Amino acid sequence: MTIPCPEPRGYPGNLGLPFAEHAGLTRTALVDLRDAAAPREYGFSELDAACNALARGLERSGLKPGDRIVILSLNSAEFVITLLGAMRAGMVPVPINIKLAADTVRYIIADADAKLVFCESAYTHLLPIDARTVIYDDGDAWTRFLDPGPYNPFEPAPESVAIQPYTSGSTGKPKGVLLTHYGQNWSRRILAHTRGTTGKDVILVAAPLYHKNALNAIKQGLTGGAKLVLMPQFGVEGYLSALARYRCSVVSGVPTMISMLLARGDLMARTDTSSVRTVMMGSAPSSPQLLADIRKHFPNAEPLVVYGVTEGGPVPLGPHPEGKARPPGSIGVPYPGTEAKLVGGPHPDEGELLLRNPGILIGYHNLPQETAKRLAGGWYHSGDVCRRDAGGFYFFVGRTDDMFVCGGENIFPIEVERMLEKHSAVHQTCVLPFNHELKGQVPYAFVVLRAGATATEAELKRHAIDHGPAYQHPRRVFFLDQLPLAGTNKVDRGRLREIAAQDAEENSSTA
Repeated sequence: MTIPCPEPRGYPGNLGLPFAEHAGLTRTALVDLRDAAAPREYGFSELDAACNALARGLERSGLKPGDRIVILSLNSAEFVITLLGAMRAGMVPVPINIKLAADTVRYIIADADAKLVFCESAYTHLLPIDARTVIYDDGDAWTRFLDPGPYNPFEPAPESVAIQPYTSGSTGKPKGVLLTHYGQNWSRRILAHTRGTTGKDVILVAAPLYHKNALNAIKQGLTGGAKLVLMPQFGVEGYLSALARYRCSVVSGVPTMISMLLARGDLMARTDTSSVRTVMMGSAPSSPQLLADIRKHFPNAEPLVVYGVTEGGPVPLGPHPEGKARPPGSIGVPYPGTEAKLVGGPHPDEGELLLRNPGILIGYHNLPQETAKRLAGGWYHSGDVCRRDAGGFYFFVGRTDDMFVCGGENIFPIEVERMLEKHSAVHQTCVLPFNHELKGQVPYAFVVLRAGATATEAELKRHAIDHGPAYQHPRRVFFLDQLPLAGTNKVDRGRLREIAAQDAEENSSTA
């Protein structure tokens, strides 16, 4: 598939038709592992017919193009069918994190003015009492909603919104991100092309479908005609079992998930990973040690560090257009059609990353002031601090809102994490700032050790002082069996703060 120069707003067409050129094929497009003992397989033609039936069902229910519909569910074939079918009808799917509090879920449903909610029965308690719902696992409610038959999809305009994911809300209320059909068509085509996705690929997806990581894998895979193996949620044993059973060529997720796999050396040693050609990670930084461990356990695979942000395309950086090797830890160079620049830093090659490409959001839902701020001057202001090397490759440094000041010195948590992970006993870390009477804020480290390894708090503090500036050393080190995960499979920083608070309370009561 060739990728011509995109129009300023992307490529025409409906995003709900990513596998249009494969729609008549009977070979498997999707394997649903909700019940791993009895997987459900959908051929491309069967999946295409189901998406059309969903679109017809929405119209039969009285919904119109532009109406929002919510999806609140674990990963499933029904989730994918609802997502694509809604877009075919010109309606806008709003996927919601199942781990959000009820108040937040209800806020998003009200903010989006959702007309209908597709939900699993396990999550109906999160919904408003008067929400109009279709329950996936409520008898034959799902099949009764579908209306099988041919369908002529909605023809979007350049500014027609295709999907409205919400930001995490970690720094305030969640914000609805308006992404267009044209812009996301650019994104899916360039991802499938530059990553060489073909009908021979088998892509394992375990990250939640309400998150950009999994959504990109779905779009990329279906566009290239690959087989998608879809897990309801991530679990180490199930993930490795699916990888081996289906001879997956591409595995995707966030670094935390991959770290949890590698921590189970016993299972990794019994799993045939020779089929894997790409280990694709995004949504969080990847340490050099993690990349080295991936190469050890996936001998035929290239670890691919993907930079993505919901608002930003969502993947604006990738391989070098001339085929130059990506330096370890680099997040790539701008894709064709993407402009990038760094501003506000100590020199022109370091600063906040600003982006322009067809896939950038056109705005935040109902938030004109936030839209004007983030899209000032026609550029998306990412809030991510990056540096650029002499070859034009970009490297993630930290978030502008993650940086904290310790005794007058600026600290990015990722710098402390990478330094600690150079210790031979350390498998994984997360560093957070905590208030300090004299220094303002100081770093605390939450550490997972390698299997069979030992280390003390004092030893890791000494390692930090010996291998970095003294002000960066963690004032406390907490040892955990594994880092807790939030709904997006990123580290649950709120839970880590609870662990530190509980420790402080216990120490004060025994003082």
